Amino acid sequence: MDQSVATIAEKLSADFAHVDTWVFDLDNTLYPHHANLWEQVDNRITTWMANYYGVDGLTARGLQKYYYQRYGTSLRGLMIDEGVDPAHFLEFAHDIDHSPLEPNPLLGTALSLLPGRKLIFTSGTTRHALNIVKRLGVEEHFADVFDIVSADYLPKPAADTYASFFARHDVDPARAAMFEDLSRNLIVPHDRGMRTVLVVPKHDAEIVRDAWEIERVQAEHVDYVTDDIAGFLTDLSASL
Repeated sequence: MDQSVATIAEKLSADFAHVDTWVFDLDNTLYPHHANLWEQVDNRITTWMANYYGVDGLTARGLQKYYYQRYGTSLRGLMIDEGVDPAHFLEFAHDIDHSPLEPNPLLGTALSLLPGRKLIFTSGTTRHALNIVKRLGVEEHFADVFDIVSADYLPKPAADTYASFFARHDVDPARAAMFEDLSRNLIVPHDRGMRTVLVVPKHDAEIVRDAWEIERVQAEHVDYVTDDIAGFLTDLSASL
């Protein structure tokens, strides 16, 4: 074996051998950014805002991003400021076309080889998560979903939401790892002792995201960065 390959495998083993709970964000983490499912959700939210306020699309978009940046999700801002019913909003926002997703057997195999539980921790809904993992063909590998309803509509990166997740699923952060596409959502997990992996877009991928959301730079609270979660998990599972 090439010495550099051996060194990488040894590092992965040393960093993850103690992990018994694997925590995955959903959107742009379990599937590639360039599938642009989130673009669909984002556009649905804009449409909802335009209908609710009776404004044009550009104004609705501005309101949507204002709420998102101030409250963590547009929904939370609407709940606080407008008393919006979250169930109706979420049903509308997640009514999207999942056909851009294809089964990912490599991801399924890698997940099956990881020792311990696999959980999904998302600011979307359980129904949205199940639609995606079924489309990917990996639903059998996940023990449960902690969604925005479970979080009482308080999204990541709120520390209270992580505390609720840990308590609900009896997760010891010191024996867990988290995979996320937003760097800021890995700060609390890292501080609590989790191994952290940031999932970024491929450099040549055409994606629709706000520039401030896409962080490719490895930060102190990010242990690893990958643009290929299936490949990373394949290497990781082989090292354990």
